[in-house]
Parts: sequence; C-alpha cells; structure tokens
Amino acid sequence: MVPRSRVPGYNAPMARKTRCSRRVRIIGAPLDLGANRRGTDMGPSAIRYAGLGESLARLGYEVTDAGNIAAAVAESHHPGDGVMKFHAEICRTCATLSDTVHAAVKAGEIPVVLGGDHSVAMGTIDGLLREAAEVGVLWFDAHGDINTPKTSPSGNVHGMPVAGLLGLAGDVVYGKARRGRKLTARQIVMIGLRDLDVGERLTLREQNVRCFTMHELDKYGMREVVTLALDALSGCPRLHVDFDADVLDPDDAPGVGTPVRGGISFREAHLALEMIAETGRLGSFELVEVNPIQDVGNRTGQTAATLIASALGKRILP
Repeated sequence: MVPRSRVPGYNAPMARKTRCSRRVRIIGAPLDLGANRRGTDMGPSAIRYAGLGESLARLGYEVTDAGNIAAAVAESHHPGDGVMKFHAEICRTCATLSDTVHAAVKAGEIPVVLGGDHSVAMGTIDGLLREAAEVGVLWFDAHGDINTPKTSPSGNVHGMPVAGLLGLAGDVVYGKARRGRKLTARQIVMIGLRDLDVGERLTLREQNVRCFTMHELDKYGMREVVTLALDALSGCPRLHVDFDADVLDPDDAPGVGTPVRGGISFREAHLALEMIAETGRLGSFELVEVNPIQDVGNRTGQTAATLIASALGKRILP
C-alpha cells in the first residue's frame, strides 16, 4: 500500500463512529431544467421501480416515501438570458427541497434524495446545513460542478451547484432570498473527477477543494482514496454522499445525462459506499442524473438502487 504521507490530501485520523438513524425518508426531486439533455426528471421513478424502498426495508429501516416535490417543466417556462438557464424555476425547486430535507433531518430521519439533474444538490445540502453546520460532503462526480455564471460555457445550472453552495456564484441557490449557511471548501471532497472546464480547474485550485481525480484512483486505488477522503472530513460528525451517476463508467451506467468514458466501476463504487457505511456517520444520501431515456433496460436505475443500499449498510455477508 502507498504510504499515506505520499498521497495528496492526507491530513488527519478518522473520527469515531456514531450510530445513525434507522428511519429513511425517500424524496424525489424530478428536476431537469439544469442541463441540455432532457430526461433526468424520470430518474426518481426509475430508481424506485428498481426496488429501492423494498431493499432498504429488508435492511431493517423504517422507510417513508414522501413522493416527489414540485418541479417546473421546461416547455412551460422561458430559459432566460442564458447566463443561468431557468434560474428562477431552479431556485424555487431548491427552496422547496431544502425545506423538505430539513424537515426530514429534524424528524430524525435519513433523507435519501433522488434526482433529477445535479442542480438539486443546492437544495439538498442547504437543507442539511440549516440543521447542522458541520456536514462533510463526499461528492462523487465525473465533473466539478463548480462553474460560476461567469465561467460556465453553457449556462446550465447543473454545472454550478458546488459554486453556489460555496457562495461563489452570487444568488444562484435561492436568488436574493437565500437563507442557509454556506458550505466551506474544507467540508467537501470530490472523487472521480475526469472532465473539467478551464474555469473549474482554476476555481478548484483557488478554493483548495480536496479532489481525487481518476488519476489518483488509478494510481492509489479506491480503498486508499476513500480512506483519505474520510480522514479529510474527520472533523465532520455527519456525512452526506452526493452521487452523480455519471461518475460510473458508461459501460456500467449508460443511462446518465452526461456520460464520460473512463469512470469508476460498479464494484469500486460499492466498495466506496460500503466503506462510508462502516463509519456509522452517514446522515444523508443523494443520487442524481439517472436518465431513463438513455438507459438500457433500467440498468442504471437498478445500479443506483443497489448503490444506495450499500451506503446504508447492505453487505455481501451480513
């Protein structure tokens, strides 16, 4: 194994395990206004259809499905000036999602959010921060999602949620009525990056966001990378996983909004989430960008459901 002192990002021992809730609330966020390719609004249904609720119930969780929050449809609205497409509509959806996630956390439940495109993460994480400031975020994604309105080449808000949560994108989260705390760079670790815009590369370095690209994953292996990521978040008693399905290789997850070759494998993803589950610190989970229109026989929806179960404690041998 590579000595930890030689791996970028090592800084601290892991925190003690804590016991998380045995109650789960599934929340659908069927938003697809944040991207060019349509279809992620059907992602929550695909994951539910793959048996997510039943799988979690078999693990001993008390599962409540809260249904889907309201989300606007592109055909009924104008995208605006193109700097932040459908900004007002996305802000309204994120505000509703923040309230819904916050209510679940206050009730002692683990919110499991099913997207939708990745712009919904602004609402999910804001809802978590409203209840507890020290949330550590493990961001699994092929993309950095840290563009600002100035650096974004497309104006698509699903490429801006991290910038919005860090306070780098003006009023991208809630417009002028933003209510929640900001995330800090030390509270987020990115895993699986392999497709970054020029502006994102500069912002990630300027903000000193801890990143493990596919280069580090190939060089050191998933086990070491996740160990280091958890170490980096050792000061955060509560962990949130934000999992974009496009972090997976398209051979394992063909039904995603923005596929990029050379991603992590199905088994590597399970290992990562099993390791996170073993900490006992997981307090919330979000899985986004499943696009049934691009999928083959709901393979990606089924993969998503099994990955969520791994994060919540499913094992090959109990």
